Amino acid sequence: MSSLHTPGAANLSIEDLGPDPHELADRRRLEEAAGGDRDAFAELVESHSGALLRFLRALTGDDAIAEDVLQETFLAALRGAAGFRGEGRVRAWLFTIARNKAMRHMRARPESATTEETIESLGLEAGWGSTDDPESAVADAERRALLERALAGLSPEDRVVITLHDLDELSGPETAHILGVSLAATKSRLHRARLRLMAALRRERANHA
Repeated sequence: MSSLHTPGAANLSIEDLGPDPHELADRRRLEEAAGGDRDAFAELVESHSGALLRFLRALTGDDAIAEDVLQETFLAALRGAAGFRGEGRVRAWLFTIARNKAMRHMRARPESATTEETIESLGLEAGWGSTDDPESAVADAERRALLERALAGLSPEDRVVITLHDLDELSGPETAHILGVSLAATKSRLHRARLRLMAALRRERANHA
């Protein structure tokens, strides 16, 4: 089972979350699934499979691998249900399992060299000084094909952090935990990813004007 204690990652306790009826329902389903209730586990799968599949597609860039990893994720969750310690949300726990499973599939892939752009260069491409801003642009374009095309052109790292934080609405600490990095690193990664997304959105708008 994937541990909720990831070295270097942000810690998150359920007390930080406040009352959450969705989390209470997830915990009930997981507890019942641990006791052998397959219907309860089926409800958990139905509740989270869509978001997990979107995350895995963003991470792997391969629909077939994403589908395989999704199945592995829920199998691991079922096997580990009895050991869930409740130190974070069930949703974040599932995303952590999914990431760990996906990374096993991706380790064999050759890594491509990347160049780290400066914040200034990213900002210019994103349109600093215009009336747009990253968060509102994501909210406005979320249901449009424009966003899908722009996201598809980003790196897996950028797609994943935007998918987790902006689309699936996981908190900063939860996103950091799933990615296995510090909260400060997550904030920096998210800021750069949003700028790259803004630049991609501007290019898509220009290409389809």
